Amino acid sequence: MFDRPRTRLDLVPRRARVHAVHELGDTLRRTTFRDVDGADPAAPTSLAALRAPGPEDHVKVFLPDPGTGELHAPTLAADGGLQRPTGVVSISRDYTVRATRVVDGAAEVDVDWVLHGDEGPASAWAARAVEGDEIVLAGPRGSVGIPAGIGRLTLVGDETGLPALARWVEAVGRDLPVTAIVEIGDDVDEAHVEDELDGATVEILYRTDGPGQLAEAVRSLGGLEHDELFVGLGEAGDLVPVRRYLRRELGLPAEQVAVSGYWRRGVVNLDHHLPLDPGDPD
Repeated sequence: MFDRPRTRLDLVPRRARVHAVHELGDTLRRTTFRDVDGADPAAPTSLAALRAPGPEDHVKVFLPDPGTGELHAPTLAADGGLQRPTGVVSISRDYTVRATRVVDGAAEVDVDWVLHGDEGPASAWAARAVEGDEIVLAGPRGSVGIPAGIGRLTLVGDETGLPALARWVEAVGRDLPVTAIVEIGDDVDEAHVEDELDGATVEILYRTDGPGQLAEAVRSLGGLEHDELFVGLGEAGDLVPVRRYLRRELGLPAEQVAVSGYWRRGVVNLDHHLPLDPGDPD
């Protein structure tokens, strides 16, 4: 039905520095990165060479050791993967590439962060990041594009999936009907969510109103059209019943339902490449 084009990319570690920090509300922050001083803008390790054409394309962000502040960059292994340095602290998390562009000849990359105090190393770093701070962006390893033939798009997720959901809206354009259902915390700016999803019909749910809201909202849609693509990105536990409803109860094919857990309550650094629902990995 829907064939999403896949492109293999070189998994290149790129050292980058914070160029600007943008507050998007109490718990959301956007960091704009540029190449470190002295970097060759024509080199494959420059940000100008970073490619992330797909709406969910992500990089692995390597962070400084929170104890020492030292940044230990990975290197390319013989098999094309990443080799982490041994004997030191190497911390990384996966983040969606919100945007790439060139400004006055300088390549820029935006990454959005959800801040939740010092509970995690990425949140702690992003909350304190200032101009000049350095990290390493590795990847994307590959890109998954938008399939041809979509007649309608339904997006479901939370604030962690918002950057990718926003990229979906931007990528399909205003001629395609898009419905977006987003569950957020009370400390997330509703206006920011609506701005990011400009062009879509947006329904906002508040997490404090209780569990199960996403599944209930999806059921209220009354099913999907034959040419409608469903994309769900957010907390894995909230998305499992959504996927089960679409795949088991409605019997929709896997190609029509793209659901990925970006995090799971009680799990540190969830591997989003693993099946969302271990009981139904298809």
